[in-house]
Amino acid sequence: MQQGTVIKSTGSWYRVRLHEDGEVIDARVAGRFRKLDKQLTNPIAVGDVVHLEIDEDSDEVTGAIRKIEPRTNYVVRQSPRKKHQLHLLASNIDQAILIVTLIDPDLKLGFVDRFLLMTEPFNIPTIIVVNKADLYDEDLRDYFGGLSLIYERIGYQVLLVSAESGEGLEELRAVMKDKRSLIAGQSGVGKSTLVNAIEPGLELRTGEISDYSGKGQHTTTFAEIHELKQGGEIIDTPGIKNLSFNYLAPRDIAHNFREIFALSDECRFGGSCLHRSEPGCEVKESVEADDGRVSELRYFSYLTLLEETEEQNYWERKKV
Repeated sequence: MQQGTVIKSTGSWYRVRLHEDGEVIDARVAGRFRKLDKQLTNPIAVGDVVHLEIDEDSDEVTGAIRKIEPRTNYVVRQSPRKKHQLHLLASNIDQAILIVTLIDPDLKLGFVDRFLLMTEPFNIPTIIVVNKADLYDEDLRDYFGGLSLIYERIGYQVLLVSAESGEGLEELRAVMKDKRSLIAGQSGVGKSTLVNAIEPGLELRTGEISDYSGKGQHTTTFAEIHELKQGGEIIDTPGIKNLSFNYLAPRDIAHNFREIFALSDECRFGGSCLHRSEPGCEVKESVEADDGRVSELRYFSYLTLLEETEEQNYWERKKV
């Protein structure tokens, strides 16, 4: 048995970098694995540390994965094809980097809040990176200032960068140094172009914005780990179209909007308050007073997610 780290998942085969000598081999799953008490489309994630038996008798060295080491954390999303199942994006990461743009394609703040709902339950530090700064006029830069204020107030780092002009790239490199970073974003935000600018020579495949739809084309098919010359690793993930949360209960939504959770103790009903129509709700009062503790935009995202979750009946949630 040897130990290694899964660096790429293609569904049926996994690429594994062996810890002993750094050799990369293909491996299959041998046996069944416990899947986090949930119905998962994939039992193993990129970033998993696994134990495998090596088969050197065939023309090409391959492995059989027999065991998965306990994960320090993981990022999971609702499967885009099977709504009652979940898909493991990655595990054992130091931080997540969400890449967005203000235009080309236009920013959807709700998507940012949905992504944070994936990382917050595991206390995974998340940096919001606004790309394509070279396209922004004074009004858009003012908009960025307001956006960064909303998220920096509640503890998220926000960076303005441009893969084209190089603005902000050194700061982003410093953030990524010696850490394993999950890189994510919707198609078309320039994720691969930005990573290529950070790490010349990596040459991730890039795509263009569709003139017809105004949306990006998928260029990454499977999650994959890439090593950085400066130290550290990135996990490149496929472009995300949308995020749903049928595996969460309404209380999970409330507990993972960090500024809302921080105020819950001051509500009349404490931790059981959903901060929507309850009397004596400190969160509602903060929003109405516009005192800066809870952004009205974030609160709107919260209410939208709460409504979506409640629309899924008990049995749908129990199937996950």
